[in-house]
Amino acid sequence: MRRTRAALLSAAVTLVSARGTANVPVSDIADAAGVSRQLVYLHFGDRDSLLLEAALDLTRRELAEPWKQAPANAAVRDHALAVARHFADHRDFYRAMFNSASAFALSRAVSRLLSPLRRHSLEARFGELLSPRLAEDLGAFINGGSAALVHAWVTETDGPLDPEAMADRLLAVGQVLRAALEALERPADIPTQPTGD
Repeated sequence: MRRTRAALLSAAVTLVSARGTANVPVSDIADAAGVSRQLVYLHFGDRDSLLLEAALDLTRRELAEPWKQAPANAAVRDHALAVARHFADHRDFYRAMFNSASAFALSRAVSRLLSPLRRHSLEARFGELLSPRLAEDLGAFINGGSAALVHAWVTETDGPLDPEAMADRLLAVGQVLRAALEALERPADIPTQPTGD
């Protein structure tokens, strides 16, 4: 079962990347994985669910899992560069996915997958200033903005992608947000409830 699932996920990434579109027939994915179409439906229900899971599996294996194993003092630039290289290395796949019916679901799911990592990073650096809820909200906000920036970079850039330059862009945004948080001197400076105008 596990081998069949892995073969389908790999075949989906390979075919979408090669064809530059998410409109790959289920039968082609099944043939490339060496399984029947019925197994695709049994494991995933439909093609869009399979493609979404293929993208999430790729993100988990190449980004989320290595981050969990990275030392706590790992350089922030290393994380940003890993993200940029991942999307550059799999540009054809992500470009097709970002231009498919699954684009919104993919962005949300990847953001949810990476949000705990960002939240833990924020809590470690600004723990005394941020409530757990605010750390979670900021993590979601930062991940959503980062995802939008990466989405535009992957889909709209003409020519080859430069992961070093994208890592620098992500870090520049992070530095602005970090400076704003560091400028706060005490938790009372951070509103915990919405204020009315």
